[in-house]
Amino acid sequence: MFEKEQNFIADKITQYLKTNNLPEMDVRWAWIPFNGQWGISTSFFQLAARSFGAEKGNVAQKANEIAQGVASAIEMPAGFSKIAAVNGYLNLYFSPADYSRRVVDEVLSAGDDYGKGQPLGKRVMFEFSQPNTHKAFHVGHLRSAFLGDVLSRIAEAAGYDVVRANYPGDMGLHVIKWLWNYLKYHKGEKPEKDITRWMGAMYAEANKRLEENPDLDAEVRAIYSRWDKKDPEIVNCWKETREWSLIGFKEMYEKLDIKFDRYYFNSMFEEPGKEMVAELINRGIADDERPQGGAVIVKLDEKLGLKEEKFRVIVVQRSDSTALYATEDLALARQKFLDYPDLERSYYVVDVRQSLHFTQVFKTLEIAGFDWATRCQHVSYELVNLPGNVVMASREGTVVLLEDLIREATSRALEVVREKNPDLSEESKLKVAEAVGLGAIKYPMVSRDSGKIVTFDWETALDFNGQAAPYIQYAYVRANSILKKYNAPLPESILPDDQLSTSEIALIDLIARMPGEIQKAAKELKPLTVSNMAYELAKAFNDFYGQCPVLIAEEPVRSARIRLVAAAKQAIANSLALLGITAPQAM
Repeated sequence: MFEKEQNFIADKITQYLKTNNLPEMDVRWAWIPFNGQWGISTSFFQLAARSFGAEKGNVAQKANEIAQGVASAIEMPAGFSKIAAVNGYLNLYFSPADYSRRVVDEVLSAGDDYGKGQPLGKRVMFEFSQPNTHKAFHVGHLRSAFLGDVLSRIAEAAGYDVVRANYPGDMGLHVIKWLWNYLKYHKGEKPEKDITRWMGAMYAEANKRLEENPDLDAEVRAIYSRWDKKDPEIVNCWKETREWSLIGFKEMYEKLDIKFDRYYFNSMFEEPGKEMVAELINRGIADDERPQGGAVIVKLDEKLGLKEEKFRVIVVQRSDSTALYATEDLALARQKFLDYPDLERSYYVVDVRQSLHFTQVFKTLEIAGFDWATRCQHVSYELVNLPGNVVMASREGTVVLLEDLIREATSRALEVVREKNPDLSEESKLKVAEAVGLGAIKYPMVSRDSGKIVTFDWETALDFNGQAAPYIQYAYVRANSILKKYNAPLPESILPDDQLSTSEIALIDLIARMPGEIQKAAKELKPLTVSNMAYELAKAFNDFYGQCPVLIAEEPVRSARIRLVAAAKQAIANSLALLGITAPQAM
């Protein structure tokens, strides 16, 4: 907004500098911190320093002189209420009425696209979720899934071309244990419903059997050996049962409204990873200690000539020549840049426990001479705990399954919906409850700093009066309710009364800040910025709702407020969409 006027003023500044024999400057605008009035500002300190820097202690005075000279030479453009020189800055204050109209008009014109930036022509990849096949899909998996999804949505809104990638763990000791248990005790059985629950139960059963009888480990090793030799029975069983897991995952992702553009699997990178390790050995980057019973390692600090320990030693292949996560991650990183050579950044959304692992993998690739290695970045996050600080582990079965969580969330939300809106049909109540329940699950995962542990609890998640998804959704429903009662096309663009109330000004200000907050969230990789914005928008709308009559107001205030309600509704909907949360039409 106001680009035309900003350019006009920038030209006037340039003319003033030229007339007064001052150097040219790049006019950069910044928002004046909001204090009941909107405005933009530009600084003359750098110009003063370049021009008068030799005169010690005189820069601030000279900057202010330039600002005062420019202020007196510029004619007030339309849409502004005041121009002022303040301590070396040129401040231009918008006319509140004109600014408000422009904000509302822009939101209503852009609709679902409001807040989005122009295409940047830059591609980024977010790899996230990474569930293990042959295991349950539980609450512990959700933070990576939600963070990756929301980061992808934010980056896309900021103008990036986004590739969403998933990297399921479809081979490893956990799969071999599962296959052993299945072939020995359940051969021929198939899951009929709740696939991930059934797969998870089989895995927990396998671990229990092995703990009760450690001698059975020999049978598991035998299955692993048959896998390495590509025994048809093992390979075919693995393919069929892996597909069951993937079907279950797909059902979960559909419920959560999470999509992927690309799937990689760790089984794809066992052999390519071993080939890369062999190359590292040949080039003297990796040390092969297998002949002495050791593993293949890269002494990172030594290779970098570091005196103090920093990157340590990474094991890139086991002593028995089998692949590790590091083996496969080396090949995975290479494949991503082969598939997408123009990637600006390859982000790995993986929990904080893998921080050293990724630091070592990326540094190994850098030492190996891959120029894209510095474009790989680990986006870490802390874990999700059950109430009581019980860390989830599918091995022990101390998990809350996703389908159970969704079922309970929907059930709890349905009780509230029935209480708040008993006139809705039962079908509508259930649909609303699902939207509210899923929102209640998603919001806590992205509304806390990624570096902090999330302990999930229902009271906070389903709070209709606090910082939670239902509160934001309810604000949207309130706005929708006003527009339904209005029951007519929106009034034409209108210049509101200059005497805007405090709550109107606060709401318009937050709506106007939305595009900038999206850019900030994308730059800093912080979904928290968007979740806070969504909450603040809802809070500001509720304050406006409580203080400013809309339908009973006199014209032209009524028309201006109707348009503001519609703009607020759109802004709240767009912020919820960035969080992957549905904005229900009723609650």
